[in-house]
Amino acid sequence: MSEIHCIKFLRNNKGLSISEIQRTLKINWRTAKKYADEDQLPEQKSPQKKGMMYEEKWGEIVSTWLFEDSKLKKKSRRTKKKMFDDLVELGFKGSYRTVCYFISEWENSHVESKDKGFERLEHPPSDAQVDFGVMEAVQDRELVDIHTLVMSFPYSNAGFAVPLPSQNQECFLYGLKQ
Repeated sequence: MSEIHCIKFLRNNKGLSISEIQRTLKINWRTAKKYADEDQLPEQKSPQKKGMMYEEKWGEIVSTWLFEDSKLKKKSRRTKKKMFDDLVELGFKGSYRTVCYFISEWENSHVESKDKGFERLEHPPSDAQVDFGVMEAVQDRELVDIHTLVMSFPYSNAGFAVPLPSQNQECFLYGLKQ
């Protein structure tokens, strides 16, 4: 749809010819002609949902449950399996997969922005992260804490560790050299 608006914009506001529009957008000449000069726009078709979850009472029941559960804490909500078992007790003849598909579709259309709680990190190829840490190692059959300088390269996920006697500047520089 945005491509159609772009074709109309290039034709009406920029005054480009059909051939220029065709070359610019890398589309068929007939397509450029059709949408540049005609007033009709294609209609967005929304397919009518079919099946027992949409045509019978089952979808309404599950929607109600999902809406009620959305107000509860995550641990207190029903699982898909529990909803399916409850539907079977009410006389549902469909499969578990049918219920799962309906629930996934309902969640995609009713849940606003899903915040996943993380953001994708982008690292330049030349950066490294360095930090001291403490590791446990076995020495003379006993667990001993050892100071370690850890250097990681987030771009390639490579990492190196050097055991050192303490955490000071001299050990830091020695660890970088190693």
